Amino acid sequence: MIDELDARILRTFDEDPRIGVLEASRRLGVARGTVQARLDRLTARGVITSFAPSVSPAALGFEVTAFVTLEIRQDAGHDAVAAHLAGIPQVLEAHTVTGTADLLLRVVARSNADLQRVIDRIVAVPAIERSASVIALKTQIPYRVMPLIGVSAAP
Repeated sequence: MIDELDARILRTFDEDPRIGVLEASRRLGVARGTVQARLDRLTARGVITSFAPSVSPAALGFEVTAFVTLEIRQDAGHDAVAAHLAGIPQVLEAHTVTGTADLLLRVVARSNADLQRVIDRIVAVPAIERSASVIALKTQIPYRVMPLIGVSAAP
């Protein structure tokens, strides 16, 4: 759980990621040391996972986003397939899932033809028995975490 001050700190840095600790403390009306200590604690607890910039795949030329499910041979194991997938830059995420598929991937490509090339590379290992893909036409709600801040803040 996080308290209201933690939530305010997280919102402040989400709204203006380039803000410094001193300016954040001024905006929040708390001591600089308090903001720094809270940031350190949130980072140590794994609440804050990165201070890296968010990068748009589309702005880098990867305008096609697809979700790919994989069915893996039961004797192959997920780790070997995950190691293979980690070597493909266009695979942005891979999650073990329940249901008929074993893995769910978020993949980007420069075009539909490039997506075919990426999928061919993904399935190029014998451990993968079947794949299915869907192409995202438009992102209605981008990946987000900040709405959870209000839910997880202690009263």
